[in-house]
Amino acid sequence: MKDLLLTNNLTKAFGGLVAVNEVSLTIRENTFTLLIGPNGCGKTTLLNVCTGVLRPDGGEVKLEGKDITGWSPESIYELGFVRTFQIPMPFLSLTVLDNVLSAMRNPGESPLKAIAKRTWVKEEEKNVERALEILWRVGLSREWDKPAYSLGGAQLKMLEISRSLASGAKLVALDEPIGGVDPIYADEILTYITSLKSYGLTFLVIEHRIDIAAPYADYAYAMDRGSVISQGKPQDVLNDPKVVEVYLG
Repeated sequence: MKDLLLTNNLTKAFGGLVAVNEVSLTIRENTFTLLIGPNGCGKTTLLNVCTGVLRPDGGEVKLEGKDITGWSPESIYELGFVRTFQIPMPFLSLTVLDNVLSAMRNPGESPLKAIAKRTWVKEEEKNVERALEILWRVGLSREWDKPAYSLGGAQLKMLEISRSLASGAKLVALDEPIGGVDPIYADEILTYITSLKSYGLTFLVIEHRIDIAAPYADYAYAMDRGSVISQGKPQDVLNDPKVVEVYLG
């Protein structure tokens, strides 16, 4: 099992506020890594720096050994590092299937290739087959022809994950995938996420509902005031006196 994402002394400040303070993480391939901490501790800022939404003030980010520090979000996306947001943002008027298809990279989209080789029909057929398989894997196969706006909150979160999978992602960063979701559906979402590791996916998950998420994680990091204060097996991190103090005051 190799290291997929590494951050080394990553730092991001906003004026006098150091939101991310020399954070070093190691995300290993085909794992579910949980990132926890109270509101305002720097979790989302860290994610934004890693995925190119924000430029770091110091340190480095490496993906599969390649230095991607300060790269644009589009360039990082092209390497297979994809993120979702707390609020799902699908194309609401499109069907579930079309939302997944829109995330795929199709060489037939080039006008010259489409005219010269007429490969686009076969490519589209393959993409539809793959999209339907992805929807089956995340429990949305029955909703394939429904408009995205008709889905419930938990289903919209799974649609976001489906789009990440369709894009050819290697590493998916999820920002509160079970936020605001009923506990039963939360477990269902986490079960699907865990099963997708067999697809070759790696997950970095920010979550506040740690009692529900921790049993599904392989490894955990806890942050407070911009710094990592604990790391290790999820239960060990949750029982760390420093982490208990942060959450219980």
